[in-house]
Amino acid sequence: MVQLSLLDRSRTRAGEPDGAALSHTVERAVRAEALGFHRFWVAEHHAVPGIASGAPAVLLAAIGTRTRTIRIGSGGVMLPNHQPFVVAEQFLVLEALFPGRVDLGVGRSLGFTPPVRRALRSPASAPDSFASDLAALGSYLDGTAEVTARPAVPGGVPRFVLATGAGLEVAASLGLPVVVGGPVLESPDLPDLLARYRSGFRGDGRPTVLVSADVLVADTDDEARRLALPEAWAWATSRRTGSFPALEPVEAVQAAAAAQVPPRVRADVEASRSRVVAGSPASVRRRLEALVDRTGAAELLVFSSTFDRDALAASDEALAGLFPASARSLDRPGTAA
Repeated sequence: MVQLSLLDRSRTRAGEPDGAALSHTVERAVRAEALGFHRFWVAEHHAVPGIASGAPAVLLAAIGTRTRTIRIGSGGVMLPNHQPFVVAEQFLVLEALFPGRVDLGVGRSLGFTPPVRRALRSPASAPDSFASDLAALGSYLDGTAEVTARPAVPGGVPRFVLATGAGLEVAASLGLPVVVGGPVLESPDLPDLLARYRSGFRGDGRPTVLVSADVLVADTDDEARRLALPEAWAWATSRRTGSFPALEPVEAVQAAAAAQVPPRVRADVEASRSRVVAGSPASVRRRLEALVDRTGAAELLVFSSTFDRDALAASDEALAGLFPASARSLDRPGTAA
Protein backbone atom coordinates (compact mmCIF):
# COMPACT_ATOMS: atom_id res chain seq x y z
CA MET A 1 0.00 0.00 0.00
CA VAL A 2 1.47 3.34 -1.07
CA GLN A 3 0.27 6.57 0.51
CA LEU A 4 -0.09 9.87 -1.34
CA SER A 5 1.09 13.11 0.25
CA LEU A 6 1.83 16.69 -0.84
CA LEU A 7 4.87 18.92 -0.38
CA ASP A 8 4.27 22.64 -0.92
CA ARG A 9 7.19 25.06 -1.37
CA SER A 10 5.15 28.30 -1.15
CA ARG A 11 6.13 29.38 -4.69
CA THR A 12 5.77 33.10 -5.29
CA ARG A 13 4.12 34.46 -8.41
CA ALA A 14 4.90 37.50 -10.52
CA GLY A 15 2.68 40.45 -9.63
CA GLU A 16 1.74 39.11 -6.17
CA PRO A 17 3.19 39.85 -2.73
CA ASP A 18 5.15 37.04 -1.12
CA GLY A 19 2.48 36.72 1.56
CA ALA A 20 0.01 35.48 -1.05
CA ALA A 21 2.17 32.38 -1.53
CA LEU A 22 1.95 31.57 2.18
CA SER A 23 -1.83 32.08 2.28
CA HIS A 24 -2.15 29.79 -0.72
CA THR A 25 -0.07 27.12 1.03
CA VAL A 26 -2.49 27.14 3.97
CA GLU A 27 -5.51 26.94 1.67
CA ARG A 28 -3.92 24.14 -0.30
CA ALA A 29 -3.41 22.17 2.92
CA VAL A 30 -7.11 22.53 3.74
CA ARG A 31 -8.01 21.15 0.30
CA ALA A 32 -5.45 18.35 0.61
CA GLU A 33 -7.10 17.20 3.82
CA ALA A 34 -10.51 17.18 2.13
CA LEU A 35 -9.08 15.17 -0.78
CA GLY A 36 -7.69 12.50 1.53
CA PHE A 37 -3.94 13.07 1.20
CA HIS A 38 -1.92 11.46 4.00
CA ARG A 39 0.51 14.30 4.77
CA PHE A 40 1.05 17.93 3.88
CA TRP A 41 4.63 19.13 4.23
CA VAL A 42 6.27 22.53 3.75
CA ALA A 43 9.84 23.47 2.85
CA GLU A 44 12.67 25.65 4.14
CA HIS A 45 14.41 28.01 1.71
CA HIS A 46 16.18 31.22 2.67
CA ALA A 47 16.35 34.47 0.67
CA VAL A 48 15.07 32.83 -2.52
CA PRO A 49 12.88 35.25 -4.54
CA GLY A 50 10.71 32.43 -5.84
CA ILE A 51 9.96 30.79 -2.49
CA ALA A 52 8.31 32.43 0.52
CA SER A 53 8.72 29.63 3.05
CA GLY A 54 11.78 30.18 5.26
CA ALA A 55 10.33 29.11 8.62
CA PRO A 56 8.55 25.74 8.43
CA ALA A 57 7.57 25.62 12.12
CA VAL A 58 5.78 28.98 11.88
CA LEU A 59 3.95 28.02 8.70
CA LEU A 60 2.95 24.64 10.14
CA ALA A 61 1.38 26.36 13.12
CA ALA A 62 -0.89 28.26 10.72
CA ILE A 63 -1.71 25.09 8.78
CA GLY A 64 -2.41 23.13 11.94
CA THR A 65 -5.06 25.59 13.08
CA ARG A 66 -6.92 25.25 9.76
CA THR A 67 -6.81 21.44 9.50
CA ARG A 68 -7.93 18.60 11.75
CA THR A 69 -6.73 15.20 10.58
CA ILE A 70 -4.00 15.42 7.94
CA ARG A 71 -0.42 14.93 9.10
CA ILE A 72 1.67 18.11 8.78
CA GLY A 73 5.42 18.38 8.64
CA SER A 74 8.63 19.77 7.21
CA GLY A 75 10.25 18.69 4.01
CA GLY A 76 12.48 19.69 5.55
CA VAL A 77 14.23 21.65 8.23
CA MET A 78 17.85 22.11 7.13
CA LEU A 79 19.73 21.00 10.22
CA PRO A 80 23.05 22.77 9.47
CA ASN A 81 21.17 26.07 9.83
CA HIS A 82 19.83 25.39 13.34
CA GLN A 83 20.70 24.21 16.81
CA PRO A 84 19.11 20.75 17.27
CA PHE A 85 17.77 21.77 20.69
CA VAL A 86 15.84 24.72 19.21
CA VAL A 87 14.42 22.55 16.41
CA ALA A 88 13.27 20.02 19.01
CA GLU A 89 11.54 22.73 21.04
CA GLN A 90 9.74 24.09 17.99
CA PHE A 91 8.40 20.73 16.88
CA LEU A 92 7.49 19.60 20.37
CA VAL A 93 5.36 22.74 20.64
CA LEU A 94 3.69 21.83 17.34
CA GLU A 95 3.10 18.24 18.50
CA ALA A 96 1.61 19.48 21.78
CA LEU A 97 -0.77 21.74 19.85
CA PHE A 98 -1.65 19.18 17.15
CA PRO A 99 -1.11 15.79 18.83
CA GLY A 100 -0.38 12.80 16.64
CA ARG A 101 -0.14 14.85 13.46
CA VAL A 102 3.36 16.35 13.30
CA ASP A 103 6.36 15.07 11.30
CA LEU A 104 9.91 16.42 11.33
CA GLY A 105 11.72 15.95 8.05
CA VAL A 106 15.35 17.13 8.16
CA GLY A 107 17.95 17.75 5.50
CA ARG A 108 21.56 18.81 5.30
CA SER A 109 21.55 21.48 2.56
CA LEU A 110 23.25 24.79 3.19
CA GLY A 111 22.05 28.18 1.95
CA PHE A 112 21.49 28.79 -1.75
CA THR A 113 24.39 31.29 -2.15
CA PRO A 114 27.50 32.28 -0.16
CA PRO A 115 25.84 35.50 1.17
CA VAL A 116 22.87 33.44 2.42
CA ARG A 117 25.21 30.95 4.07
CA ARG A 118 26.97 33.81 5.80
CA ALA A 119 23.64 35.23 6.96
CA LEU A 120 22.76 31.82 8.39
CA ARG A 121 26.22 31.46 9.93
CA SER A 122 26.58 28.19 8.05
CA PRO A 123 29.88 28.42 6.13
CA ALA A 124 30.44 25.80 3.48
CA SER A 125 33.79 25.01 5.14
CA ALA A 126 32.14 23.98 8.44
CA PRO A 127 32.67 20.34 9.47
CA ASP A 128 29.90 17.93 8.54
CA SER A 129 28.05 17.33 11.82
CA PHE A 130 24.78 16.10 10.31
CA ALA A 131 24.91 12.61 11.80
CA SER A 132 25.74 13.82 15.32
CA ASP A 133 23.23 16.68 15.11
CA LEU A 134 20.52 14.26 13.97
CA ALA A 135 21.29 11.92 16.87
CA ALA A 136 21.23 14.85 19.31
CA LEU A 137 17.92 16.01 17.88
CA GLY A 138 16.46 12.56 18.53
CA SER A 139 17.61 12.61 22.15
CA TYR A 140 15.94 15.97 22.74
CA LEU A 141 12.73 14.80 21.11
CA ASP A 142 12.47 11.58 23.10
CA GLY A 143 13.58 13.10 26.41
CA THR A 144 16.81 11.12 26.83
CA ALA A 145 19.25 14.06 26.60
CA GLU A 146 20.82 15.64 29.67
CA VAL A 147 18.63 18.71 29.03
CA THR A 148 14.88 18.14 28.68
CA ALA A 149 13.27 20.03 25.81
CA ARG A 150 9.81 21.36 26.62
CA PRO A 151 6.99 20.73 26.31
CA ALA A 152 7.52 17.07 27.11
CA VAL A 153 5.48 15.03 24.64
CA PRO A 154 4.96 11.28 25.03
CA GLY A 155 6.41 9.51 22.02
CA GLY A 156 8.20 12.57 20.69
CA VAL A 157 7.97 13.54 17.02
CA PRO A 158 8.68 11.19 14.08
CA ARG A 159 11.85 12.09 12.15
CA PHE A 160 12.50 11.61 8.43
CA VAL A 161 15.79 12.15 6.60
CA LEU A 162 15.85 13.94 3.24
CA ALA A 163 18.54 11.71 1.85
CA THR A 164 21.38 11.72 -0.59
CA GLY A 165 23.77 8.77 -0.73
CA ALA A 166 25.47 9.70 2.54
CA GLY A 167 22.13 10.63 4.10
CA LEU A 168 20.81 7.15 3.39
CA GLU A 169 23.66 5.67 5.40
CA VAL A 170 23.02 8.01 8.32
CA ALA A 171 19.29 7.25 8.25
CA ALA A 172 19.95 3.50 8.22
CA SER A 173 22.34 3.72 11.17
CA LEU A 174 19.78 5.65 13.22
CA GLY A 175 16.78 3.56 12.13
CA LEU A 176 14.96 6.42 10.40
CA PRO A 177 12.74 6.62 7.31
CA VAL A 178 14.12 8.43 4.26
CA VAL A 179 12.74 10.79 1.63
CA VAL A 180 14.43 10.35 -1.74
CA GLY A 181 14.04 12.85 -4.56
CA GLY A 182 15.80 15.14 -6.99
CA PRO A 183 18.94 14.02 -8.86
CA VAL A 184 19.33 10.86 -6.81
CA LEU A 185 16.14 9.50 -8.43
CA GLU A 186 17.90 9.64 -11.80
CA SER A 187 21.03 7.89 -10.58
CA PRO A 188 21.66 4.40 -11.99
CA ASP A 189 23.00 3.56 -8.53
CA LEU A 190 19.64 4.23 -6.84
CA PRO A 191 18.58 0.55 -6.53
CA ASP A 192 21.92 -0.27 -4.89
CA LEU A 193 21.70 2.75 -2.59
CA LEU A 194 18.23 1.75 -1.44
CA ALA A 195 19.27 -1.88 -1.02
CA ARG A 196 22.14 -0.80 1.23
CA TYR A 197 19.80 1.44 3.22
CA ARG A 198 17.42 -1.45 3.80
CA SER A 199 20.11 -4.00 4.62
CA GLY A 200 21.94 -1.60 6.93
CA PHE A 201 18.83 -0.45 8.78
CA ARG A 202 19.10 -0.53 12.58
CA GLY A 203 16.39 -0.07 15.17
CA ASP A 204 12.99 -1.40 16.06
CA GLY A 205 11.07 -0.13 13.04
CA ARG A 206 11.18 -1.06 9.36
CA PRO A 207 13.22 0.69 6.65
CA THR A 208 10.79 3.06 4.97
CA VAL A 209 11.27 4.96 1.71
CA LEU A 210 9.24 7.99 0.67
CA VAL A 211 9.82 9.20 -2.89
CA SER A 212 9.45 12.90 -3.64
CA ALA A 213 8.40 13.60 -7.23
CA ASP A 214 7.32 16.61 -9.27
CA VAL A 215 3.85 15.76 -10.62
CA LEU A 216 1.30 17.69 -12.69
CA VAL A 217 -1.95 16.16 -13.92
CA ALA A 218 -4.11 17.73 -16.64
CA ASP A 219 -6.67 16.56 -19.20
CA THR A 220 -3.98 15.83 -21.78
CA ASP A 221 -0.24 15.23 -21.86
CA ASP A 222 0.28 18.42 -23.89
CA GLU A 223 -1.64 20.56 -21.41
CA ALA A 224 0.28 19.12 -18.48
CA ARG A 225 3.60 19.85 -20.20
CA ARG A 226 2.37 23.37 -20.88
CA LEU A 227 1.57 23.86 -17.19
CA ALA A 228 5.07 22.65 -16.31
CA LEU A 229 6.67 25.42 -18.36
CA PRO A 230 6.72 28.23 -15.71
CA GLU A 231 8.64 26.13 -13.19
CA ALA A 232 11.02 24.85 -15.89
CA TRP A 233 11.66 28.41 -17.04
CA ALA A 234 12.37 29.53 -13.46
CA TRP A 235 14.84 26.67 -13.04
CA ALA A 236 16.59 27.51 -16.32
CA THR A 237 16.70 31.18 -15.30
CA SER A 238 18.36 30.28 -12.01
CA ARG A 239 20.99 28.29 -13.89
CA ARG A 240 21.75 31.38 -15.98
CA THR A 241 21.48 34.15 -13.36
CA GLY A 242 21.97 32.45 -10.00
CA SER A 243 18.57 33.69 -8.80
CA PHE A 244 15.48 31.46 -8.66
CA PRO A 245 12.58 33.75 -9.68
CA ALA A 246 8.85 33.89 -9.08
CA LEU A 247 6.55 31.92 -11.37
CA GLU A 248 5.29 33.73 -14.46
CA PRO A 249 2.17 33.00 -16.56
CA VAL A 250 2.56 30.35 -19.23
CA GLU A 251 1.87 32.91 -21.97
CA ALA A 252 4.65 35.21 -20.71
CA VAL A 253 7.09 32.33 -20.60
CA GLN A 254 6.13 31.20 -24.09
CA ALA A 255 6.70 34.74 -25.39
CA ALA A 256 10.10 34.90 -23.70
CA ALA A 257 11.04 31.50 -25.03
CA ALA A 258 10.04 32.56 -28.56
CA ALA A 259 12.58 35.39 -28.42
CA GLN A 260 16.28 34.98 -29.10
CA VAL A 261 16.92 32.43 -26.36
CA PRO A 262 20.30 30.68 -26.44
CA PRO A 263 20.15 26.95 -27.24
CA ARG A 264 21.62 26.16 -23.81
CA VAL A 265 18.65 27.85 -22.11
CA ARG A 266 16.20 25.92 -24.26
CA ALA A 267 18.02 22.73 -23.34
CA ASP A 268 17.81 23.61 -19.63
CA VAL A 269 14.06 24.24 -19.91
CA GLU A 270 13.46 20.91 -21.62
CA ALA A 271 15.71 19.08 -19.16
CA SER A 272 13.66 20.51 -16.29
CA ARG A 273 10.35 19.60 -17.92
CA SER A 274 11.57 16.08 -18.60
CA ARG A 275 11.95 15.50 -14.86
CA VAL A 276 8.28 16.32 -14.19
CA VAL A 277 5.74 13.51 -14.13
CA ALA A 278 3.38 15.58 -16.26
CA GLY A 279 0.52 14.20 -18.27
CA SER A 280 -3.02 12.96 -18.47
CA PRO A 281 -4.38 10.90 -15.57
CA ALA A 282 -3.56 7.64 -17.37
CA SER A 283 -0.03 8.75 -18.23
CA VAL A 284 0.71 9.95 -14.70
CA ARG A 285 -0.61 6.78 -13.12
CA ARG A 286 1.61 4.62 -15.34
CA ARG A 287 4.71 6.66 -14.52
CA LEU A 288 4.02 6.71 -10.79
CA GLU A 289 3.43 2.97 -10.74
CA ALA A 290 6.79 2.49 -12.49
CA LEU A 291 8.45 4.75 -9.92
CA VAL A 292 6.96 2.74 -7.05
CA ASP A 293 8.06 -0.52 -8.65
CA ARG A 294 11.59 0.81 -9.14
CA THR A 295 12.03 2.11 -5.58
CA GLY A 296 9.71 0.02 -3.44
CA ALA A 297 8.39 3.29 -2.03
CA ALA A 298 5.92 3.22 0.83
CA GLU A 299 4.73 6.74 0.01
CA LEU A 300 4.77 9.29 -2.79
CA LEU A 301 5.42 12.84 -1.60
CA VAL A 302 4.30 14.98 -4.52
CA PHE A 303 5.33 18.56 -5.17
CA SER A 304 3.88 20.57 -8.03
CA SER A 305 4.27 24.11 -9.31
CA THR A 306 2.56 26.18 -11.98
CA PHE A 307 1.46 29.80 -12.20
CA ASP A 308 -2.26 29.02 -12.54
CA ARG A 309 -3.58 28.27 -9.03
CA ASP A 310 -6.82 26.80 -10.38
CA ALA A 311 -4.86 24.42 -12.60
CA LEU A 312 -2.74 23.40 -9.61
CA ALA A 313 -5.86 22.70 -7.54
CA ALA A 314 -7.29 20.63 -10.41
CA SER A 315 -4.02 18.69 -10.61
CA ASP A 316 -4.18 17.90 -6.88
CA GLU A 317 -7.77 16.71 -7.23
CA ALA A 318 -6.97 14.58 -10.27
CA LEU A 319 -3.97 13.04 -8.52
CA ALA A 320 -6.05 12.14 -5.46
CA GLY A 321 -8.66 10.61 -7.74
CA LEU A 322 -6.18 8.38 -9.55
CA PHE A 323 -5.88 6.00 -6.60
CA PRO A 324 -9.25 5.95 -4.82
CA ALA A 325 -8.77 2.64 -2.99
CA SER A 326 -7.90 2.62 0.73
CA ALA A 327 -8.40 6.34 1.30
CA ARG A 328 -6.30 7.58 -1.60
CA SER A 329 -3.59 4.94 -1.46
CA LEU A 330 -2.28 2.69 -4.19
CA ASP A 331 -2.01 -1.05 -3.69
CA ARG A 332 0.91 -2.47 -5.61
CA PRO A 333 1.79 -6.17 -5.48
CA GLY A 334 5.18 -6.79 -3.94
CA THR A 335 5.72 -3.23 -2.72
CA ALA A 336 7.95 -3.12 0.36
CA ALA A 337 8.56 -0.25 2.74
